[in-house]
Amino acid sequence: MPQGDKRLRKPFQYVIEGVWPHAMLDDHRGARVAQELSARLRRAIDERGWTIAELSRRSDVARFTIRKVLDGVVWCDLLTIANLEKALEVDLWPGRNPGNPPR
Repeated sequence: MPQGDKRLRKPFQYVIEGVWPHAMLDDHRGARVAQELSARLRRAIDERGWTIAELSRRSDVARFTIRKVLDGVVWCDLLTIANLEKALEVDLWPGRNPGNPPR
């Protein structure tokens, strides 16, 4: 599957003004999805009072990967999102109701 030039940049590199993940972004749908996912992930971690290490242990996702998702440094893959959602019991994917976790 061709990725195109827009995937060569990291999500946070589409920031026009402000600080990730609460910044204004260039018109790039993927970066906006990554931004919302990052914000939802941070909220879910904070609401539970967990550390990144605790989430890593519960989700089997490396701490380094979680940090990169939070910082907008990577395009998060579906398996990582699924594992994080299961551990947090929350829906992280933008466009779905945050109170409707996947089963």
